[in-house]
Amino acid sequence: MTTDPREYWLRQLRRLADPVLDALCRRELRQSMPLESSVDRSDCSHMEAFGRLLCGLAPWLELESGDTAEGALRRRYAQVALEAIAAAVDPASPDYLWAPPGELQPPDQLLVDTAFFAHALLRAPRKLIGGMAPGVRRMTAELLLRSRVITPGANNWLLFSAMVEAALLKMEFPADLTRIAYALRQHDQWFKGDGIYGDGRNFAFDYYNSYVIQPMLLDITAAVAGRSEEWEALHRKVLRRIRRYAVIQERLIAPDGSFPAVGRSLAYRCGAFQALGAVALRRELPEELHPAAVREALTAVIVRTLDAPGTWDENGWLRIGLCGHQPGIGEGYISTGSLYLASTAFLPLGLPAEDEFWSAPAEPWSSVKIWSGIDIPADHAVQDL
Repeated sequence: MTTDPREYWLRQLRRLADPVLDALCRRELRQSMPLESSVDRSDCSHMEAFGRLLCGLAPWLELESGDTAEGALRRRYAQVALEAIAAAVDPASPDYLWAPPGELQPPDQLLVDTAFFAHALLRAPRKLIGGMAPGVRRMTAELLLRSRVITPGANNWLLFSAMVEAALLKMEFPADLTRIAYALRQHDQWFKGDGIYGDGRNFAFDYYNSYVIQPMLLDITAAVAGRSEEWEALHRKVLRRIRRYAVIQERLIAPDGSFPAVGRSLAYRCGAFQALGAVALRRELPEELHPAAVREALTAVIVRTLDAPGTWDENGWLRIGLCGHQPGIGEGYISTGSLYLASTAFLPLGLPAEDEFWSAPAEPWSSVKIWSGIDIPADHAVQDL
């Protein structure tokens, strides 16, 4: 790894992005992307790769480019991303990534990754929404609207419907605010305390608070907060909760960059720390979390999960696993496209290079301090959230 963390992060993010974006720009994603899975996921895996990759890439694209080498690179990737979107949302494209236009019962999974695509639009409204040609903007809205025929389950899936509506709102298309209100109120009722939500009525010991729940709650409530005092108050509550969860996430990262391999969807690799990255991106880290220490902790996780031998195939596509190639870790719903949720670990690249997150000298994170014998303040649950 280079001694410059930002350079290393950019190199890894580009490694994730290039196969997906290049294939889409050629309109050959369906033709060229391998499909590793235990069951046939060819009806949704390509949409997964597209939506999930953009969800993590978007904050970096949204940065002002400036007169730097990285700025020039970012301008090029923003243009490539727009070309990829055009290929993905055009029903006449061989890489149209939704179900065929006449299909009345599309796969439920398409709602999930339409929502990740929608989340990308919220994270880069100037560069992605603002950069679209009018026809592409209309086709994007039509693709988002098609997801309404899928009924979400009574769990984190409610946020997928809400995220689609939040993106339509941001694009200035008619949105169903009832879907947003229902998802937000249900999740508020499912809060379990100490910064953690249930996945529905029940608690699950996994990383779905980071893969989906807390980052989507944060950005959906931010998008609608100005529309009512209720939603403004809920956004403040959501922010307090994810800040506490960020403290928990940072303490889960071991000195070697590993973390507890518990719960489902571990094949999302470093995407398990999307919530911590989302808080850093908003410059909302709690006082006890120094940005430079969080940077070093996330770098260690990225190294551990993306540099292990066997992680990539011979053509540069991700393979199923958490640390290397481990097909047994992939549940039946996991396929090659699913794995690109790993991109969400890179959200802090949306902070400029001069930000403290990137410019401050390296610091050890909590577990490094604790397991090297350094005395640090005790951690305590926070219940009044």
